[in-house]
Amino acid sequence: MRGDKTRCEWVIGGNELYYNYHDNEWGVPLHDDRLLFEFLILEGAQAGLSWSTILNKREGYREAFDNFDIQKVASYDDKKIASLLEKPAIVRNKLKVNSTVTNAQNVIKVQEEFGSFDKYIWQFVGGKVKQNHWKTMAEVPVSTPESDSMSKDLKKRGFKFIGTTICYAYMQAVGMVNDHSVDCFCYN
Repeated sequence: MRGDKTRCEWVIGGNELYYNYHDNEWGVPLHDDRLLFEFLILEGAQAGLSWSTILNKREGYREAFDNFDIQKVASYDDKKIASLLEKPAIVRNKLKVNSTVTNAQNVIKVQEEFGSFDKYIWQFVGGKVKQNHWKTMAEVPVSTPESDSMSKDLKKRGFKFIGTTICYAYMQAVGMVNDHSVDCFCYN
C-alpha cells in the first residue's frame, strides 16, 4: 500500500499495479493511434468485469494481440481467433475477441478518413482535455453528452463494445477528460 501521496479514491487499497496505472497512465493525454486502440480494446474487454482483472491480463493482451498492432489485428482470420479463445491470459469471450478484430478494421477506415484515429477520437472533446473538478468519486458521471456522441458515432461506424459508459471510461483513461479528484496529486 502506498500512502505517500493523496490519490483518487478508487486507487486506495489497490495493489502496486493499480498505483502505477493511476500515477503514470490514467488521465494522461494520449495521441498515439496504437495506444488509443489498445485502450479502446481494454475498456471494451472490461465490460462486466473489474478493471483490476483487465490490468492483470494487460500483458497477456499485448502478447496475444501482437502488441495491439492495428494492421496485424485487422487481418486475423477465424483460425487466429480460435487460437486466441484458448489463451487464459486474456478474457476468452468470443464476442469480445471478435470485436477486437472488427474494431481494428474500423480504426483503419477511420485513419483513412481522418488521417489518424487520434484526430478522429479527440474531436469529441474539441481536441483538448476537458478539465473537471470533482471532490469525490460520487460526483464523477458514468457518461456525458460527449461520451454519448462518441458511442453513437463509433456504433454507426461498426465498432463493438463501445457503449457510452465504456466510452466515458475510455475518455478518462486516455486523458480526454481529467477526472482526478481535486486533492489527488495527479490532478494538476
